Amino acid sequence: MKCPETESLPLRNIKLKISYDGSRFLGWQRQSEQAVGKGRTVQEEIEKALEKMHGHPVPLIGSGRTDSGVHAAGQAANFHTDIARIPPERFVPALNSLLPLDVRIMDSCEVPPSFHARFDARARTYRFFLHCGSRPCAHEMPYVWALGRWPDVRLLNRMASCLRGEIDCSAFTASGDQSKTRTRYLYGARFFPEGEKLVFEISANAFLWKMVRSILGTLIDLERRGAQAGEFSAILESRDRSRAGPTAPGTGLFLWDVRY
Repeated sequence: MKCPETESLPLRNIKLKISYDGSRFLGWQRQSEQAVGKGRTVQEEIEKALEKMHGHPVPLIGSGRTDSGVHAAGQAANFHTDIARIPPERFVPALNSLLPLDVRIMDSCEVPPSFHARFDARARTYRFFLHCGSRPCAHEMPYVWALGRWPDVRLLNRMASCLRGEIDCSAFTASGDQSKTRTRYLYGARFFPEGEKLVFEISANAFLWKMVRSILGTLIDLERRGAQAGEFSAILESRDRSRAGPTAPGTGLFLWDVRY
C-alpha cells in the first residue's frame, strides 16, 4: 500500500550494484509464464524483495542478461520507487535483509528519472578466471575453469590484441542469438596472472549470446594447438562460427563492471 502522503510525490529512480553467485540460478532474466517453476533467476529474487518492501510489484531493469551458472561482481540495475521515507543508500541493507545469501546488493544511489540500466550503459566488462595450478580446492570449482596447466600467456595476448574497435562478432555467437546486429564495439581484451589463476578480461559496449565464452574457448584451443597469432584474427574476420573453437564453460565467468 502507498502511504497517503507519498501518493502525489514523483517516483525516485534507484540504481543498484549487485553481486551474485550464479551457481544455483538459471541466469539473470525472469522466466516466461510458460517456464515459471523450472528454476530461480536473479531478477525474480530481487523483484520479490522489492515487492515485499513496496506492497506491490516493482519491475527491475538490468544492464543485461547473464546465462545459467554465470556470476556477477558488478551487475547494474534500476527501479522506480514510491517510498519517500527511505534514503537511497538505505536500500542496500533493506534489500539484503530480504534476499537469499547468494544475491547481495553492494551499492544503491538515486539517478535521474530517465536513467535506464540497459540502454544507458557505455561499457560492460567481464572477467573469466582460469585455474592453472594442479587442482583447485572444492569450494573454488564453481568459480573457475580448471585448466590444469599454464598456457602461453604471451601468445594469448597477441591473439587477443585484435579485439579492439568496431567488429562483426558473428564468429563468436551461439546459434539462436536474436540480436539485430552482430557488430559490437570492443574496448580491448587481455590475460593477466593472479596467483594460481589466469584472468581473461574483456570490455565492450555490449555482448552477443555466449560471445565471451566462445572467444575464450577459441583462444585456449588455438594456444593448446600451438597456432600462429594470425589464426585467431582470421577466424574473427571469417564471421563463421564453425571455424571457431569450443565454448568455454560458464563456471569462472563474472560480469565484473558496468560503466555509464
